[in-house]
Amino acid sequence: MRGVVKNIIALLAFAAFVSLFVLILVESVPEPPVVEMEDARESLSDAAAKDAVTYSGKLYGEARVLYDSAMATWKRENRKFIYFRDYDRVVEFASQAERKAVQAAASSRKNSENLEIKLKQKIDSLNRLILEFDRLFRSYPLTRESQGRFSKGKMLLKESGLAYGKKQFLQSNIKMTDAEYLLTSSYDNAISLLRDYFSSFPDWEAWLEKAINDSKRHHSYSIIVDKYARKCYIYLNGNIKHEFDVELGRNWVGDKRQRGDMATPEGMYKVTRKFDRGRTKYYKALLIDYPNEKDKLEFKNEIAAGTLDPDAIIGSMIE
Repeated sequence: MRGVVKNIIALLAFAAFVSLFVLILVESVPEPPVVEMEDARESLSDAAAKDAVTYSGKLYGEARVLYDSAMATWKRENRKFIYFRDYDRVVEFASQAERKAVQAAASSRKNSENLEIKLKQKIDSLNRLILEFDRLFRSYPLTRESQGRFSKGKMLLKESGLAYGKKQFLQSNIKMTDAEYLLTSSYDNAISLLRDYFSSFPDWEAWLEKAINDSKRHHSYSIIVDKYARKCYIYLNGNIKHEFDVELGRNWVGDKRQRGDMATPEGMYKVTRKFDRGRTKYYKALLIDYPNEKDKLEFKNEIAAGTLDPDAIIGSMIE
């Protein structure tokens, strides 16, 4: 009996030893970094959903590389014998990937919001520029090239606005940048031309004052045409009697230089004849004394300076 008891005790002791050994073996198996990898993957997905690829590409790219490194290290460790595996580097890569992905998501949201605000301000500003341009140059004879550039700029700005409405801010920004260059350069060029044109303003003021004074002194009529305003004012005895809208040729800016340039002369002129119906291609017409002595001298000087072709002919018969 005593032998049986010894055998039972021995068996129990062996069973306890085996259980302890198995427990030690199980406890020695490294735990796979499933939680860490899942956290990193979810953070990357969240960053991608916030368009971090677009608005925080550097941070998102770094997070992606760290996650791929974690995955590659995990696979490499899994090829080892189970008790020799070490997942510390995997956990480190995964944790860094998660942190970078979280930063990328926050940075993307901030960058997107900032770009959205800046785009809205820029689009509004350029739309105001278009309104100002149309107000100033609606009837101004810009070159075909200038008109084409400005029209293309307006089209690109409209496309930028459509992309903005769809929250495609990067595409909107690209379109807006091109539109801004075309619109502002066209505007600046037109303003420069207008500034050059108005450099003659002192002469215009002198002509105006003389015409009004002559009307007053001689108790006669003076006809004053404001080309930019497209207005015609009839003075009698130094006072305005009538005001009319006028039409001008397509090349009305600046003085007339030669025959066929479609320009409207600028200066002080006298009416030499009045044409009634049947004697002009217009309904009625007033013939002026263009070219006067000043016009002839300027024409001659331009020929001598080479700014006009030697074969150019001065205009005449201006009605």
